[in-house]
Amino acid sequence: MMRVLALAGAAAALAAPACAQTMPDLVSQTELRVCADPHNLPFSNQQGEGYENKIAELVARELKLKLSYTWFPDSQGFVRATLMKNRCDVVIGTVSGVEDMSTTEPYFHTGYMMVTRTADNITTNRVSDWRIAGRRFGLIAATPPTNLVVQHNLMDQTSIYQLMVDTRIDQPAHAMIDDVVRGRVDVGLLWGPIAGYYTKHDRLPLRLTFLDPEDARVRLDYHIAMGVRPADVAFRRRLNGVIARDQAQITQILNDYGVPLLDEQNRPVPRTQ
Repeated sequence: MMRVLALAGAAAALAAPACAQTMPDLVSQTELRVCADPHNLPFSNQQGEGYENKIAELVARELKLKLSYTWFPDSQGFVRATLMKNRCDVVIGTVSGVEDMSTTEPYFHTGYMMVTRTADNITTNRVSDWRIAGRRFGLIAATPPTNLVVQHNLMDQTSIYQLMVDTRIDQPAHAMIDDVVRGRVDVGLLWGPIAGYYTKHDRLPLRLTFLDPEDARVRLDYHIAMGVRPADVAFRRRLNGVIARDQAQITQILNDYGVPLLDEQNRPVPRTQ
C-alpha cells in the first residue's frame, strides 16, 4: 500500500471521460482479475493472507467469478504496469477519487495515527504538544504527516523511513513499529491500517490515536475505495452493488485485521468483535 500512502496527499476526484459511457468494459467475464502486491501485508500477499485478499474473495463470490491475480510490487508505476495494461481489472484498495483510476464508492474511512508505547502514557494526538517535546519521531518519507513535522520544526528529531521500496526485501512501516516498541523511536506517525494490523497481530504494547491535523490545510484522513479503468463503467457499478450489499461483511474483515475506522464526522468507530 505504499502507492496509497503516496497518493493520499494528492487525491483529486475526477469524472470519467464522456466517452467512457459508450465504450465497452474491458474486464474479464469469467474472472475477477485483481492487481495486487505479492508481499505487502496487511493489504495483500501471494498466500492470500491480507485483508484486501479477503475482500477480493468476497467480491468474487458475490459476482460468481473465479478469483485471479496479477502480482506486481506496489510502488511507482503499479497502476500503469497492471490495470492500465489490461493485465487485471481492479485494485481493491486505493484512495477514493485518485486521478489515475475511476473509483467506486468508498468502503472505509481511516487516517494517519500517532503510535506510542503504552507504558509511556502519551495521551496527546498533536505533534506540537509540549508534553512530547524532545521525543524522537518516526515518519514514512513524503506521506502527509510530513507537513506537520516540517511546520513544527521537528525534522531534526525525526527518523525518516523510505516510502517506495521493494516489498520483497523491505517493510519500512513494520520497521518503524518495531523501532517504537524497542525504544529507538518514541512517536510513530503511520497509516492507520498498518499501525492497527501489527499492533493487533503481534499483540504489541502500543497506544494508537488518530493524529490531529492541527491545520485545516493538512489532510490526514482518507476514504478508501476500489479502482478500475475509467472506461469500465458497468463494472464499477457492479462493484458498487457488492459494496452496498456486503458493507457489514467488509467492515468485519477490516475489524479482524485491526484496521482503525473513522465515521463521517472523523470520530473513531468502536471496533466490533
